[in-house]
Amino acid sequence: MAWNSKKIGEELKKAFSTGVSYMIPSVVVGGIFLAIALASGTPTDEGMVVKNSFLKNLNVIGSAGFAMMIPILAGYISYSIAGKPGLIPGMIAGYIANNPVGDNGVSTGFLGAMILGIFSGYLAKWVKSWKVPNTIKTIMPILIIPIITTFVVCIGYIYILAQPLANFVDVITSFLSSLQGGSALILGLVLGAFTAVDMGGPINKTVTAFTLALMAEGVFEPNGAHRIAVAIPPLGVALSTFISKRKYTEAERAMGVSAGFMGLIGITEGAIPFAVKDMKRVLPAIIIGSAIGGGIGMLQGVKTFIPHGGLIVIGAVEGKLWYFLAMLIGTVITALILHFTKPDLPETKPVKKEDA
Repeated sequence: MAWNSKKIGEELKKAFSTGVSYMIPSVVVGGIFLAIALASGTPTDEGMVVKNSFLKNLNVIGSAGFAMMIPILAGYISYSIAGKPGLIPGMIAGYIANNPVGDNGVSTGFLGAMILGIFSGYLAKWVKSWKVPNTIKTIMPILIIPIITTFVVCIGYIYILAQPLANFVDVITSFLSSLQGGSALILGLVLGAFTAVDMGGPINKTVTAFTLALMAEGVFEPNGAHRIAVAIPPLGVALSTFISKRKYTEAERAMGVSAGFMGLIGITEGAIPFAVKDMKRVLPAIIIGSAIGGGIGMLQGVKTFIPHGGLIVIGAVEGKLWYFLAMLIGTVITALILHFTKPDLPETKPVKKEDA
């Protein structure tokens, strides 16, 4: 199998786009059901609690959609590269990446799933190129390739990649702890940025663990900053799809509505499909927006008393006005950055007179 950097770049771009396109229905369905269920929830120390039995079932459906989102992303990234033999290995690897493994219970979320999806795709593609006897050719795509690919990628992840990621998360935790006594603004900026950087992944969860530990000590301001920041990525991209329509496809604009719902109920993962498709523009925009929102929240002493975010929990917030304003400012900044950095879609660019 010959390697060409330009070809691989195009192949990866196509793979990410394929993964996102197949993941979108899972995000939309899961997000809408969760939004409906959680909108009726009651704020508690353990987050939003849904008491109505029917809405609990909607919550189960929504959670299932979210649980499938990451494996689908990894599976179809692998599928785009290797075809059908890469689909199941990618999905299994994506599921493992999104769930705790190893002694330290490491979960790498969508970033790990993307990496494993790529590994699965190229390994399956390589195994497909093997010269094998005709007697086993028929079972290669349904048995040999999936088994070899799944074993190598998943075992390699568990024994090689998981522990370094655990160490990385520990470093981040220590860094956040060292900022406790420092500037409130700096702490808010760092918390906000780290909240957005992997959109619900291990870094985001590390920030959550840090803020929960401080809540146990009666310190609620960092949790306020974090809960402001979790909503900004999906709200920011949702606003961007509304005010910068020429930069998004019709499917992306529809997905923006779902992202907006998820932002309102504090589900950062609503921004993932946009980030995967245009990482170099979306990721800086949401990081900056969330950092500014978190910084404002810390600066103004906003306190959130429950471990959940978004406007849905504003009843459990001290400093409601600044909670709302910080979230709004971060959202608008994210959308403005995207407005000035994302290009218009080719078919929506104005036609020059000389080209008419």
